[in-house]
Amino acid sequence: MDIVDQLKAFVATAQTGSFTAAANQIGISNRLTSKYVAELEQRLGTRLFQRTTRKVGLTPVGEDLLMRAPAILDNLDDMLSEISEGSKSLSGTVRIAAPVTFGEMHVVKMLRRFSADHPDLTFDLRLSDKVTDLAAEGIDLAFRIGRTDMLSLKARRLGSARSVVAASPYYLAKFGEPERPQDLLNHKCIVDTNRRDARRWSFSQDGNEFPVQIQGQFHVNSARASVELASEGLGIVNAPRFAVVDAFKSGALIQLLENYEGEAAAINAVYLEGRTLPRRLRALIDFAVKDLRNSEFL
Repeated sequence: MDIVDQLKAFVATAQTGSFTAAANQIGISNRLTSKYVAELEQRLGTRLFQRTTRKVGLTPVGEDLLMRAPAILDNLDDMLSEISEGSKSLSGTVRIAAPVTFGEMHVVKMLRRFSADHPDLTFDLRLSDKVTDLAAEGIDLAFRIGRTDMLSLKARRLGSARSVVAASPYYLAKFGEPERPQDLLNHKCIVDTNRRDARRWSFSQDGNEFPVQIQGQFHVNSARASVELASEGLGIVNAPRFAVVDAFKSGALIQLLENYEGEAAAINAVYLEGRTLPRRLRALIDFAVKDLRNSEFL
């Protein structure tokens, strides 16, 4: 039996946690998927999964193979694509992770633009504000905002997300407009708990730092939800510009403290250390760099 089919069945089963889901993902029967995995285990002389009635879990050997097999399959696809006569198109599936608000506000639109030139690519986008384990969840590429501390990851910087402070016209008419960062101490602020230090807002001007320990009635783990609360006049929001640009256009929010710079967080494309990037991932990352530079919210 073809080792490639066996590896594809193994990777799909490892990523989905079941033979049924794996079969649906790669387009073959449940029985054939299980058969391919069993043949691979026989070929290697070891068990790759611990099977239970509810799901399958990886053995230590299986975890090691999962770290390597996707790159092997990607490299094979690249090689076949490059040597096929007249073949210049990118194909295959790209599994992508991104934070919810950044994904909804930018990544979806960026992928739509990228896909226009690559109709044979399939995109599997997972949006979550939790830090995704790329190896365990079979993610090829993740977009992350802020520091990337994991040593197992490589990162390419795409740009930075600058935070801005804003409030609705209703709120400002009722409570007045802060003129200095320190004035925020007397205002209702919306706390985005996704931030590393949610209640500490920091500003700079002429090389001087102005940190403020804010308070607020509303605590929420979403930049988009924070913007919506601020648009309803419930407080002052401190959010990345990409999350508030539409509210600025509509007049729902007005930017405050424009003489001060808010904090900036790096936007990175990250992928697993030690793997050779397939052509489709290299092309997507290169496109993401240029696309972000042309965006209106940085």
